Amino acid sequence: MLEPAYFISFLLISIPFILSPGPNVVVIISTSLATGTRRGLQTVAGIWLAMIIQLFIAAVGTSWLLSILAEGLMWIKWAGVAYLAYLGAMGIYRYVTHNGTVAATATGSFQRGFWISLTNPKTILFFSAFLPQFVTDSSLYMQQIALLSVTFLLLALILDSSYALLAGRLRWMLVQKNFDRIQNGISGTLYLLASGLLARTSTS
Repeated sequence: MLEPAYFISFLLISIPFILSPGPNVVVIISTSLATGTRRGLQTVAGIWLAMIIQLFIAAVGTSWLLSILAEGLMWIKWAGVAYLAYLGAMGIYRYVTHNGTVAATATGSFQRGFWISLTNPKTILFFSAFLPQFVTDSSLYMQQIALLSVTFLLLALILDSSYALLAGRLRWMLVQKNFDRIQNGISGTLYLLASGLLARTSTS
């Protein structure tokens, strides 16, 4: 089993990392503001699935595999940057032209979260460098990695869902005041911010 002191340290570092306003958080808030809490939570589900894949690769991957992935993700990252910039531009366009919010689908919301999270190279590099620091010789390596991974995923699910719920509540308040145009402007600006954050993410 993982030593309690190491586990507590892991929690104290993981929580601020998840809460920090990176591309994932900004996309969750943007989606919830633009299309509601349900779509925001579906975006969280997509991000969560991407994290499962990233944690698995980080847990079983060798340094050679991780370096190869980092090279490939550098190119994939820019596809994510372009996609977020497109979403931001469309939101700003609807704000300027007074067009209403385009209806979002469950699949679209899920895929948005999945691809934005998966194209963030910082996450997988963080996992590969971060998780092994909390593993000791007291028990099997994979058991400890599995415990840390599951803990991180649960924290991410709870905290990211909280962002979606809060942003969805804010959207409801705006809808009550008939601020649909403002929603487009806010969500478009946030998507552009997420694009900029992802563009600044290093692959090394």
